[in-house]
Amino acid sequence: MCGNHESEHDHGHAHQTIDWRENGVKIIPGNALDPNTAQTPGMNRATAINHARAGAEKIWAGTVTIHANAKTGAHHHGDLESIIYVVKGKARMRWGDNLEFVAEAGPGDFIFVPPYVPHQEINASRDETLECVLVRSGQEPVVVNLDIEPVEKPENVLWKDPIHR
Repeated sequence: MCGNHESEHDHGHAHQTIDWRENGVKIIPGNALDPNTAQTPGMNRATAINHARAGAEKIWAGTVTIHANAKTGAHHHGDLESIIYVVKGKARMRWGDNLEFVAEAGPGDFIFVPPYVPHQEINASRDETLECVLVRSGQEPVVVNLDIEPVEKPENVLWKDPIHR
């Protein structure tokens, strides 16, 4: 199938040359992420994949390192889908109209946050850094802060991911 793909693709179409060197796969080394994004005390964030860095049109990806005991206020991200992959540490997620649901995720776990879900992210450890990879279905920095009294009040530092500019 792979060998036939080119001929099937070109069959019946005017031949168009694409510079795959410039418009093909991009590798963004882990030590070359872009820290030139808004920062918040208690955490560090960096962009790996966006339009400017890789030509991405529909997704954004980066890393978030959250210091111990950081929490967000209640919010949602409009129509964006989010995926959080926990690399190190323990994340606690609260969600629902009153943040009444709770679940925890550890290294190797994926967290999916659907559009419009009211939620709060918490570093569940008081002494270990939480390291995550974050992927969003769009590049617009959509965040809607909600007037919900958090079950776990933000204290020490507020965790804001890269879309909370």
